[in-house]
Amino acid sequence: MTFISYAQNFEDIRLWRALKYVENGFYIDIGANDPTQDSVTKAFYDRGWTGINVEPMPNYYDALCQQRPNDINLQCVAGESADNLTFYGIAGTGLSTLDPTIAQQHKDAGLDVRNQTVKSRTLASICEQHVRNRPIHFLKIDVEGHEETVLR
Repeated sequence: MTFISYAQNFEDIRLWRALKYVENGFYIDIGANDPTQDSVTKAFYDRGWTGINVEPMPNYYDALCQQRPNDINLQCVAGESADNLTFYGIAGTGLSTLDPTIAQQHKDAGLDVRNQTVKSRTLASICEQHVRNRPIHFLKIDVEGHEETVLR
């Protein structure tokens, strides 16, 4: 069977080489973004895998809900605490961020940056609620500079 890569840098191909013998695998995608374009998990979903997609942008979250009905889709950000945070959304890109400095750089470059308040959840609380006793075959975190915060 031909493997079609959807990921920006072929990360899905690298993961598939290591995990192709896993049936009904499970992933967690923090900063999932679009369900197809630049998606590390799309090819796995198409092969019967399921997972958790964490995505705060309403348009991407809605698309995930429509195109990934077998996944658990959460409209929030992952972080080190459960708070309401200011999120700087940049529609149609993967550049949205929690970092005000990065948001300002995008504004200075002429991008339309919109502030919104989003809920934050810890990765631990997400796993406690949704993973249960199944193995996590891979975890992808792409949150524009806040990866360490997610892991903490």
